Amino acid sequence: MLKSYLAKIYARIVAKQVYAWARVPYQTQDKVFKKLIESAKNTKFGRDHQFDKIRTFHDFKDRVPVRDYEGLKEYVELIRIGKPDILWKGKPLYFAKTSGTTSGAKYIPITKDSMPCQISAAKEALLLYIAETGKSDFVNGKMIFLQGSPEIDDSGKVKTGRLSGIVAHFVPKYLQKNRLPSWETNCIDDWETKVDAIVKETVSEDMRLISGIPSWVQMYFEKLIEHEGKKVSEIFPNFNLFVYGGVNYEPYRQNMEHLIGRKVDSIELFPASEGFFAYQDIQHKKSSTDEGMLLLLNSGIFYEFIVADDFYKESPERITIRDVKLGVNYVMIISTNAGLWGYNIGDTIAFTSLEPFRVIVTGRIKHFISAFGEHVIGKEVEQALQYAVANTGVKIKEFTVAPQVNPGPGQLPYHEWFIEFEQEPEDLKSFSSLIDQEMQRQNTYYFDLIEGKILQPLIISKVQKNGFDQYMRSVGKLGGQNKIPRLANDRKIVDQLHLID
Repeated sequence: MLKSYLAKIYARIVAKQVYAWARVPYQTQDKVFKKLIESAKNTKFGRDHQFDKIRTFHDFKDRVPVRDYEGLKEYVELIRIGKPDILWKGKPLYFAKTSGTTSGAKYIPITKDSMPCQISAAKEALLLYIAETGKSDFVNGKMIFLQGSPEIDDSGKVKTGRLSGIVAHFVPKYLQKNRLPSWETNCIDDWETKVDAIVKETVSEDMRLISGIPSWVQMYFEKLIEHEGKKVSEIFPNFNLFVYGGVNYEPYRQNMEHLIGRKVDSIELFPASEGFFAYQDIQHKKSSTDEGMLLLLNSGIFYEFIVADDFYKESPERITIRDVKLGVNYVMIISTNAGLWGYNIGDTIAFTSLEPFRVIVTGRIKHFISAFGEHVIGKEVEQALQYAVANTGVKIKEFTVAPQVNPGPGQLPYHEWFIEFEQEPEDLKSFSSLIDQEMQRQNTYYFDLIEGKILQPLIISKVQKNGFDQYMRSVGKLGGQNKIPRLANDRKIVDQLHLID
């Protein structure tokens, strides 16, 4: 068809443009840096931090400290009461409202300059997929994006909504006819009611691309199967592309492919309210440098990195892409054309390639287990579980990990893994041992603690069916862009889970 033919031509053009800036990363980031400083020098933040005297990254570091949302909140509050030229020139188009952990709701500005970057990144990811694979048939069928409500609150000085809802207003016209669910269905607040409505609306459609956080897409698939009594691939024979972000897909992949009934291509994205940072640009991976997602150096974002193990030191070193190394766990710091400056988004990443720059998300700087100095991170628990699943055929719906520092009498402390199984292992102890061995292989501190009899090997606790959904519902975070933390250094979440005795 004409649409898919034209998509292939357009995809080749866009791929050339993307790899043109990717081949000159330092120059690309230098241009972004200079443009950001020049554009914001007459804002309140720019005047407060002497942007007119900033010529180099060193100048910037001297004047702009690393901040989280709390550190920028006084500026955001000025924007919320209608003041212009505070963090970025003029006023933001929107605030993306997100759930904060320490500060309540966070209001992240989205500006006239940053909004196109959010939209073009998602489009580029699909076009690079077409350019590499030649597969463009999905543009002729229906596409579904499982997301939050597109409703916008315009009662304040700046319109406010969820990021996914804001982005829904900017879907290109040529995709609107193909896009599901309907506006009315998307506006349903209750997630389970919404998914039921989406099932009814899509079950007889020619769905070809499905997008969303894996855990919630999994719920959609389960409800489809319950409704039709058939695998997803039988319901949607032309469904061949799954687009996801927010969490690592690998722990879900085996169960998802079981629900679908076959393998489908997937594209990983790294979007956030603060910016769209990276997307998977390669399907056919020939080496480790092809793993991960292409870091978007040309999207109005200037990146800094701090070695995660040094982050809480008094004056950790801040570096740019010029000095990063492969395989090191970094906290990612951003400055953007939405007016975020030296901003800690909370995510940790590692580079898988330096030519071009590709990253994987390794976790959250606040999400780790180090009750005994082991500093276990999200990537490690995900890869360990993935290893065990791949070697047993077990299917996992959801999981999280927490330390047990006060075990029963005569027991050593341990890491407790809370897993909701779709298909349980025949031998739970052997399955636990596979995970534990892989954890010891990845994390030498954990290995030393096990060897030194400070910790005993991990223990798995089985979570009741839909137990994680029940927890998320109880805290008002069922569905949308919300997800279960992979691990925590306390037991606040796991103590609320219902377990199988």
